Amino acid sequence: MATDNIWQMLTDNVGTVVTVLSAIAAVIGALASRAETRKQRQLRTEQLRQTIDSSSLDWGNAAIDTLARAAMLARTRHFHGNEGSFQTAKAATLVNLTGLIDRGRMFFPNLDEHKKGTEKDGAYRGSRPPILDAMVWVHCETAALTREGGPTGDNSGAFIDDCRRLVVSELQAHLDPRRLNQVVGRYDGQTRTHQQQAIERADSLRQQLLTRRPGVAIDNPTRHPEQPETVQ
Repeated sequence: MATDNIWQMLTDNVGTVVTVLSAIAAVIGALASRAETRKQRQLRTEQLRQTIDSSSLDWGNAAIDTLARAAMLARTRHFHGNEGSFQTAKAATLVNLTGLIDRGRMFFPNLDEHKKGTEKDGAYRGSRPPILDAMVWVHCETAALTREGGPTGDNSGAFIDDCRRLVVSELQAHLDPRRLNQVVGRYDGQTRTHQQQAIERADSLRQQLLTRRPGVAIDNPTRHPEQPETVQ
């Protein structure tokens, strides 16, 4: 009897039942669609990240290669047959470094851009991240090289190698596959401890550079005043 009553009630309210079932189906469909949309968004974000990571790695490979060449230039400067040969090699290295520094800004934007250098062009506001600081320090050291005099070739080469190690470490942190946040926010997403340690390391290298190259124009490395190298 109870079954008959239930069936009769459903028959009498078939319109309501259909409406309820349709609503349930719509909710389930909306939830499924939302989940699929979220999945597709995550996939697109990951594809974007992989594309930018690939470009970042290309930049990093070129930077590491150029830094290694700069260190070798420092160590072999005495072996150049004449001043013209040395200056040609030095100029080529400086051109590569300058291009890499500016190209690196596409992947490693300045920090605190709203607090420092607000009068500058957009890409140059704020403070350089440590990875680009190290590249600039190498540019300064290379620009100060002469074929004779100044610190020994091994001394200059060791300084450039220290800068290269910082670049490699920061690039590795940037490309860490475990990071799932969007690439544009990755550097700021590093732990504050790691970031502070890297900044302090870059500052230490900066102080070494100022000690070894008095008067060097760090904030405008493409314009160096004529000055002799200092012997350490």
